[in-house]
Amino acid sequence: MNTQNLLIIGQGDIGLPVTNQLATKGLSVTGLARSTRAHYNLADKAKFMQADALSLTCEQLQDFTRIAIIVTPDEYSTSGYNASYLAICEHLASLAGELPKLERIIFISSTGVYGQDSGEWIDEHTPPIEPERGASKVILQAEQALQQGFDDKAVIIRPSGIYGRERLMRLRKARESHKEAIAAEHWSNRIVDRDLVTIICKVLTLDSADTEQAKLLKPLYIATDYRPVTTLELDAWLSKQLGTTPAKIDNDKSFATGKRLHSNIPLTWLDYPDWQSGYHDILQHRQE
Repeated sequence: MNTQNLLIIGQGDIGLPVTNQLATKGLSVTGLARSTRAHYNLADKAKFMQADALSLTCEQLQDFTRIAIIVTPDEYSTSGYNASYLAICEHLASLAGELPKLERIIFISSTGVYGQDSGEWIDEHTPPIEPERGASKVILQAEQALQQGFDDKAVIIRPSGIYGRERLMRLRKARESHKEAIAAEHWSNRIVDRDLVTIICKVLTLDSADTEQAKLLKPLYIATDYRPVTTLELDAWLSKQLGTTPAKIDNDKSFATGKRLHSNIPLTWLDYPDWQSGYHDILQHRQE
């Protein structure tokens, strides 16, 4: 794998740790972002390219064998997603025929592309129902643009709700003294941020010439843990750990909502295979 030359487009909360993890393993990796290198806490062994992904040329990309697109929009609106996710995927797809060394291009999408909202079980073979959110529609279009341009070289990773030691939304809600009532059966799914970084690194570096590794390579990964949970159960469990009063049931919402995701991530890739192990880690490391 040392012959691989990796490019990570985006050096945010996920892209930067991906770049650093690959660099510390001795791989040839370049992090790309619009700001200067000094803006990012990059590992010494990582290379850096300051550029706008929308202006990348074949000459700049021709030596890369694997690319990961891990971006966030400048603004969280439909137009913001159009200007980032979709525009970048369409631009790179337009260069596909001129990048003969490129073997794999990975797009970090979202399970928000699944519009299903009645507690359905979803696996890697489930086609998405068109999502209601405009931003999710754009992300799905970005996936399709990349697949049309790169065919089977394109790999999609759809993470569920990302949480971690510094992503504490549910913990803050569990601490609230005046909680809103919660639906009895609203299903949710999540992945610890560090597990997502591992997943991306694994997918980027799988050797398709190795029989065992090739078996793990898929066109689509649902990057979520192995245990969906209702928000009611999650709040009750967190409230018990924190010594706070759990939320009451919203009796006006007696029907199932949300979705339940079947993870197709190898269990050995996950340090936190379920939400309880993830939140145990967060509670152990929380700052009081």
